[in-house]
Amino acid sequence: MTSGTPVNCSIIVESRTSVVGDVCNEILAKLEGTGFAKDDIFAVHLALEEALANAIKHGNKLDPSKKVTIDCSVDSERIEISMTDEGCGFDPDAVPDPRLGKNLYRPEGRGLFLMKSYMDVVKYNERGNGVRMVRYRERPNSEQTEREDAQG
Repeated sequence: MTSGTPVNCSIIVESRTSVVGDVCNEILAKLEGTGFAKDDIFAVHLALEEALANAIKHGNKLDPSKKVTIDCSVDSERIEISMTDEGCGFDPDAVPDPRLGKNLYRPEGRGLFLMKSYMDVVKYNERGNGVRMVRYRERPNSEQTEREDAQG
């Protein structure tokens, strides 16, 4: 893909953990087609897998009648993934940092921490049942990331 024209996809899946691998494979295939480095592909894979597993397990409570919608846009400079579940949402700021104190030994919050660590932008909707993640081929400066957050 040398023209810079984005490749877009929209996927709607039932809330079953068995769909995670197929969704990841479909989106990562688009990313690989743009020539992103293996490190970028690994990072997106990890964040995508965590976000989708969270939407299925925590958002939709493994209810197969509830859907998760994933929208993806990939171009030569970045990948953007938006994901929304049908759950009641959560406050991401209320999830404790898994690296601190007693949280070090608790399983909660590690997925969110990994998503923030591997993606350049991670922004939740107001309700807390949707997330927008962006990873750039070239790491942005903090001003560019702040602009992306504001547009989000």
